Amino acid sequence: MAAADNAVMLLDAAKGLEPQTRKLFEVCRMRSLPLFTFVNKMDRPAMSPYEIMDQIEQEFGLETYPILWPIGDGDRFKGVLDRMNDVVHLFDRGDRKSKAEVEQVPFSDLETLEQRIDDDELYQQLLEDQEMLSELIAPLDMERVMAGEQSPLFFGSAMTNFGVQLFLDKFCDMGTKPNGRMASLKEEAKGKKAKEKEEAANADEEADELISPSHGEFSGFIFKTQANLDPKHRDRLAYIRIVSGSFHKGMKVGHSRSKPGKKYNLAQAQTLFGSDRESVEVAYPGDVIGINNPGNFAIGDTLYTGNEKIAFPVSRFVL
Repeated sequence: MAAADNAVMLLDAAKGLEPQTRKLFEVCRMRSLPLFTFVNKMDRPAMSPYEIMDQIEQEFGLETYPILWPIGDGDRFKGVLDRMNDVVHLFDRGDRKSKAEVEQVPFSDLETLEQRIDDDELYQQLLEDQEMLSELIAPLDMERVMAGEQSPLFFGSAMTNFGVQLFLDKFCDMGTKPNGRMASLKEEAKGKKAKEKEEAANADEEADELISPSHGEFSGFIFKTQANLDPKHRDRLAYIRIVSGSFHKGMKVGHSRSKPGKKYNLAQAQTLFGSDRESVEVAYPGDVIGINNPGNFAIGDTLYTGNEKIAFPVSRFVL
């Protein structure tokens, strides 16, 4: 969570809130992260959407605002209503490997909508739900979303490959952009008196400064380390969340715990998704990259360029 600017709460439509969900929610609340909720497995028998909303509000004190509203569940799951655009997305079930075929029908075109849904009970329920949600649910307030007081709510099914892309598109549009981080800055001393100058600087209390993504120099913090990812090699990686500037393969960086003037060459970097790895040449604020760790890097360390030593507080990496 230390590297996140937004969080997604993934719920099982049949089970609702689970113990691990509750634990992670507390971490998100402590960090005041904007929280987006996706209710998955709508292709199986599910709780009522209203039950899920009530459960989240009663247990977490978190108000939800439905954006993608489900039409049916289980074998009768027909699609979702996009309440922001007043468009109904209906899908035909495909196999697990292919993307579901989607038909978009404006909610105002009731005649076509009734024909395409082809289920009078679900059609009538959709009309009632739309009216009820419009009248009873508080409007979407992005300031409250960013403060973690309101959560946009989405429904879909990853198994049938439906609703996920709609959610991701809206998440990218609505989520907060990469944020800066508070850090301490010190002029990096060089020469024979470097040690004395640094000790004197460490003795002084310095006000934290915000390192924004537009800061001229590269900076990033290590929030995770991992070893033996490849059984054939004793490799070790350190994961960096880039805060400012840009990463370029082969760049030299300073290290918050190393002696002044000592530089490390970041000869290789990669992104990881499951077991897949991809080499990275350039990366920007908000990106997470993995670099080879010869044993010098630990969780909480800061890497940076420039003449000022940047150090993000280690306390942020404690839950």
